[in-house]
Amino acid sequence: MKISRFKHTKSQAAMEFLMTYGWAILVVLAAIGALAYFGVLSPQKFLPEKCFLQAGFACVSHKVETTKVTLVLLNSIGKTITINSIAVGSCSGTFTDTMINEQQSTFVIGSTCSNGAQKESFKGDISIGYTEKETNLTKTAFGSLNSKVE
Repeated sequence: MKISRFKHTKSQAAMEFLMTYGWAILVVLAAIGALAYFGVLSPQKFLPEKCFLQAGFACVSHKVETTKVTLVLLNSIGKTITINSIAVGSCSGTFTDTMINEQQSTFVIGSTCSNGAQKESFKGDISIGYTEKETNLTKTAFGSLNSKVE
């Protein structure tokens, strides 16, 4: 049986092709890994700020500072309520504000809580304790807040 010398050169060309592109792919993967490690590819930098609350409340606006959180809330429950407490992340506060249906109110929560340094991202759960005026039932509404610390 005679072995052709062209078969040897074909396999050598194939190996050189795979090695060349293999090293190139390895370099690209290392570069992407380095960028991800140093936070350049962090998805939190590209996500928009958002404030979500359960049905019945609307988060009209918000501002997160290093020691406090300000929320502008809209009552769309359909009833007159009294806000008893609001907690956002590590900040909490007690209130006695009455809100009629479709009324908007501003709440400043906390004065000594720690929300991180300026320009960092903040993520916290929102908990709103309220009482319905007509039934005198105490309920809790939940939500979440993603923002940058100002």
